[in-house]
Parts: sequence; C-alpha cells; structure tokens
Amino acid sequence: MATGLTKKDFLTKVFRENNLTKEDFFKHQHYTIITRSGIEKIQANNKIVINYILEKCEANFCVVKAIAKRDDAYVETYGSALKGQSHKDGSTNTWYVAEMAEKRAFSRAVLKIMGMYEHGVFGEDESESFKKG
Repeated sequence: MATGLTKKDFLTKVFRENNLTKEDFFKHQHYTIITRSGIEKIQANNKIVINYILEKCEANFCVVKAIAKRDDAYVETYGSALKGQSHKDGSTNTWYVAEMAEKRAFSRAVLKIMGMYEHGVFGEDESESFKKG
C-alpha cells in the first residue's frame, strides 16, 4: 500500500480507491473502525484471496488461521472467539464461535495485507468493544 502518507491521506486514498461510504466506517475512541461491509468491499476490490485453516474448535472456543494473498503479498493471521456470559469472561456472547473466529480472521487478514493496522484501523468484528454504539 502507499507509504510516506499521513494517516489522513492514507485513509482517504484507501476509502476512495475502494468506494467506501460513511456506512462502511466510524470513529471509535482512538481508532478508525471498518465495518464488515467495508472490509468486504476492500477484499473484493483488491482481489484478496483468503484460505482458512481450523486450528482449534471446541464447544465454546475456536481459533481460525487466515492465509491472505494479494498479488505478491502474503499474510497469515488468526481469529479467535471464546463464548462467555459477558465481555469480561469471553470475547463473544454467541455460541457461533467458529463463525465469529472466521469473521475475525477475515477482517484481520484483509486489514493486514492492506497495511491498515499501521494507521490505526481495525475491523468491527475484531472485538465486541468495536461495535458501533
């Protein structure tokens, strides 16, 4: 991705190139959060191919590895989910831990391969605390 740009210029460039709208992102404390629809747009527009490996799956816990490829770039990352009664004792309150882990791995892979973490951008699926209020 573009280097040497300010955070604002980088985000403006990525948002324009991927046709993101106001519904595709929001500000959360110190971060910019990309919604699921925004991440899907970025993935499709940049022809990012993602493959998954189920690393561990139990009744209330799951880890999924995502392997992303874009042109010559290659990224491996993980997504996990732990079912809890609240955010204090788990990372999700849904029983769909495999699906949540996959969504988190997908978000992380897309954002990492695009260089967006360097600019304080996260996916809304990465943490329950990143949900729009």
